[in-house]
Amino acid sequence: MKPYAPAVPLADVSETYADLVTTVFSSTIAAKAWLATAAIVLALVQVTTAARMWGRLRFLPMRGPIVARVHRWSGRIAFLCTLPVFFHCVTILGFRTPDTRVAVHSLVGTFFYGVFAAKVLIVRDRSLPGWALPVAGATLASTLGLLWLTSSLWYFTNVRFGF
Repeated sequence: MKPYAPAVPLADVSETYADLVTTVFSSTIAAKAWLATAAIVLALVQVTTAARMWGRLRFLPMRGPIVARVHRWSGRIAFLCTLPVFFHCVTILGFRTPDTRVAVHSLVGTFFYGVFAAKVLIVRDRSLPGWALPVAGATLASTLGLLWLTSSLWYFTNVRFGF
């Protein structure tokens, strides 16, 4: 008896991802670098609007619900920008430690979504002390910044600065 074989071969996820990404970018690594850059820019918007909401920045013209809306949407879009990067790192590259930069990037990358989950839970929990949310947000932004420094900045300075 012949084992079951589908009539149409199953699509290779990695190849499909690469085909999709290279319709916009020159390579999957370029896509990863640019999407991470978009995420870090949006993280800066997050930090700035959070500081405005907590009364630490007074020079921003936005006030009240507008700042909160910009904060929430910049965070949502930043998170969406990280998903293809995460997919690429986990399914295509995997955890590697050939040198210090890649080892740090791999370790911090495994930590990032845990910090993200903690921050989301802290946002919803009103019983925590007032310092918990700013610390979680700063940790998340710092983690993303370190990931960007060990990947996108390296790519832009050592490989190429382009799409």
